[in-house]
Amino acid sequence: MSDKTASQSNASDTASSNSGNPSESHQGGVSDQARQTAHRVASGAMGFGHDAAQYYVREPAKDLVSLAKDYAKDHPDVAACWAFGLGVIVGWKLRP
Repeated sequence: MSDKTASQSNASDTASSNSGNPSESHQGGVSDQARQTAHRVASGAMGFGHDAAQYYVREPAKDLVSLAKDYAKDHPDVAACWAFGLGVIVGWKLRP
């Protein structure tokens, strides 16, 4: 039992001696360097994610639209039936 209390008091002594050091600016347990690093990493990830989203969303959407246009040119009757059917379903769901 005495070993536990001695180690706890040593830990509290070192914590109190470190908290009195004015050269380290800690706010909420995070240093300024860690905060700046986290901000830099987050902004880099955000930029990468934005670029990836632009490519992986915009390009397949262009491909799907071009495929639909090509299909409509080849099979206009089937495309007209699909457009009519989708219009009826959307209109049915949107009615008050």
